[in-house]
Amino acid sequence: MTRPLPLLVRILRAPQTMGELDVASWDLLLRQAAAANLTGSLARLAEEASVAERVPPPARRHLDWARTTEVRHRQAVLFEVREIQRALDALGIPLILLKGAAYVAAGLRAGSGRLFSDIDVLVPKPLLPEVESALMLAGWASHHHDAYDQHYYREWMHELPPMEHLRRGNAIDVHHAILPETARLRPDSARLRAAARPIAGLPGVAVLAPHDMVLHSAVHLFFDGEFDKGLRDLLDLDRLLHEFGSEPGFWSALPARARELELSRPLFYALRYSQRLLGTPVPQAVLDALAPAAPNRILSWLMDGLFERALMPLHPSCADRFSGLARFALYVRGNWLRMPPLMLSRHLFHKAFISPRAAPAP
Repeated sequence: MTRPLPLLVRILRAPQTMGELDVASWDLLLRQAAAANLTGSLARLAEEASVAERVPPPARRHLDWARTTEVRHRQAVLFEVREIQRALDALGIPLILLKGAAYVAAGLRAGSGRLFSDIDVLVPKPLLPEVESALMLAGWASHHHDAYDQHYYREWMHELPPMEHLRRGNAIDVHHAILPETARLRPDSARLRAAARPIAGLPGVAVLAPHDMVLHSAVHLFFDGEFDKGLRDLLDLDRLLHEFGSEPGFWSALPARARELELSRPLFYALRYSQRLLGTPVPQAVLDALAPAAPNRILSWLMDGLFERALMPLHPSCADRFSGLARFALYVRGNWLRMPPLMLSRHLFHKAFISPRAAPAP
């Protein structure tokens, strides 16, 4: 990357340098972290780097509050996971957690300081009606009432319409796959479920296997079209790769698992940008194994310009005159990868012109 890295990214690469910042730098750092939803992670990094005592008092108060918020968030997530598992227990299937809830429940470093708004779970597609009914009986309900949205999720997407608990307000996304039915890539969900690992201390709850967790994180970030939390998700990948990379055989088996699940290209992007932006150590043999999945030189240059802008925090200090264009281009790309052209044009037309008219007046 030829452009200067924002302060937040430099701190994520070298957390110990937080102890050298003055009050003005901390003001900027906290604003960038808030824009990236990384204030909690920043607080944890200050503790891990043993620099918390050298943080100026005004900034330390922000970090202390973020730390308190994260502890309560973790407690709420674990409570909600148990409630979901209890609701689905009669179905006789393990509750497989995805993304943030998986990181927190499994005690992974990727969950340290991480805040998220919903709990994602993976269930077999044939059981979707039973799962939805069981959750509704336990108090969850869909809050997408538009007929088009219902059809969009149930016929084309990889998940049910989002559900929210009527009393607690907590949200859950029920997935049967990690990419939509209409996407160009179709990783086998049965393989993901078969390799899932149970979580000690949480009977009936499981998470994806390490390789699959990395691959899902890569798909979620690099095959989506929204990057408002892109840096947070890239930090997830960095932490997963650091933690799992110490396991024997992890790195050598990762490219093979990506090929098996048809996810070599998103893994290529995940390793490329976590390495370029966060300094994630990746063995050269792994990069060589993924070389056939790389885009051509011109497309690679273009994607560097897009991703290295879109993955920055949504803060003016992290943007240049092309950042908005980069985010828009990747939004279009994300939808293009998820739907065939005719369906995409119909969907964008409906969301732009019909859904706003159908929305109830405030």
